[in-house]
Amino acid sequence: MAVTAKELPACPVETTLTLISDKWKVLILRDLMPGTKRFGELRRSVGNVSQKVLTAQLRQMEDSGLLVRTVYPEVPPRVEYTLTDLGRSLNPILDAMRNWGEAYQAKSGG
Repeated sequence: MAVTAKELPACPVETTLTLISDKWKVLILRDLMPGTKRFGELRRSVGNVSQKVLTAQLRQMEDSGLLVRTVYPEVPPRVEYTLTDLGRSLNPILDAMRNWGEAYQAKSGG
C-alpha cells in the first residue's frame, strides 16, 4: 500500500519509517544499491522471503518512487529493478545502520 503525500506523517522521521520500515524493504534497498537486479537475483540475495511478499514490497517501493520496474518484451519476460535517485538517496541511512550494527555486534561479542 503506497502512501500519498497527503497521508504522510508530519514528523520527518516517521515519514522515513513509513517508506522503509519493513525489514524486506531495507534489504531490497541494500541489495539494489550496487545496481540493477532481476527478480530472481533479488529473491536470492534478500533471503528467506516469499515471492508474494517480495512482489508486494517491490510494488509499494515502486509506488513510493524508490525504484523503477522495467519489463522487457521477451519470452520469458525479463523484469529488472533499479533504484531511482530518491531510492539511492537513502544510502547514507543504510550506511549509518550498517555502522551502528557493526559497532553493536563488536560490543556484544556477536
